[in-house]
Amino acid sequence: MTARTYKELMEGSSTVLTLKIDNSQPIRLADFVHAFTSLAEEYRQTVSDSNDFVASEAEIYVKEVRTGSIVADLIPVVASVVPLVAAEVDRVILAVEVVERWRQRLTSLVQGVIPDGASRSDLRRWANAVEAIARDPDASSTLEAATFEDGKREVRASFTFKSSEARQIENVIEGEFQRLDTKKQADHERVLMVFTRSDVGDAPVGKRSGERVLISEVSDKPLAISYGSELAEQRIKHEIRESDDNIFKKGFNVDVKVQLVGGRPAVYSIVNVHDIIDLPE
Repeated sequence: MTARTYKELMEGSSTVLTLKIDNSQPIRLADFVHAFTSLAEEYRQTVSDSNDFVASEAEIYVKEVRTGSIVADLIPVVASVVPLVAAEVDRVILAVEVVERWRQRLTSLVQGVIPDGASRSDLRRWANAVEAIARDPDASSTLEAATFEDGKREVRASFTFKSSEARQIENVIEGEFQRLDTKKQADHERVLMVFTRSDVGDAPVGKRSGERVLISEVSDKPLAISYGSELAEQRIKHEIRESDDNIFKKGFNVDVKVQLVGGRPAVYSIVNVHDIIDLPE
């Protein structure tokens, strides 16, 4: 779509998204920018979730910024699959949907509920949306979808949240980031474990031993192990110390907990040994 076509769309559009920030203190430039970029990202996500529009053509343009508080009229532009340019009614529907999604997302977060399937990028977008007023003790932010007809402005959807709610949202999102960062364990049952390095010495339960094993279902790299139970350690050490068979030609059917570092498996904790088998030559 050409720049001229966008200009024509903006001049002829009667649909706007209005973002109003009532602030009692100066807003940091970065926070100000984030308030608008997060809204643009939410609009593109709304378009992307629809099969009727071209996500790559979804843009929001600033039509006017008025004095008083920070009041910006934004024109949502999108192209439909057929015909090339979305009808005005499509822009109205999308603008209203953006406001309603904004309401649902932020209301859930105020209540301490992380929306299902939320990614880290989603969390950052929502945090960016509220930071401009979260740092202000007495502020609010309002998002409206409105249309103009015969010079009259009609609000189709509106949502407002205040500083106290913004701070609550920040706390909830920060808590979710911490939960994701500190989530260390992932359970795997009855997986095949093969030794790549053995050690006859004992290791305290919960502490790393000098051994390394390969569990192909979890990772393609040999990792260190610890023992999550004395019974599991006793059974494995018996095979290492007393069996006449080569430990590296044995397979262990085990339950393990996986300690993650940076989202990747780092250490296996063996909690149960179900069976020991001879590996094929």
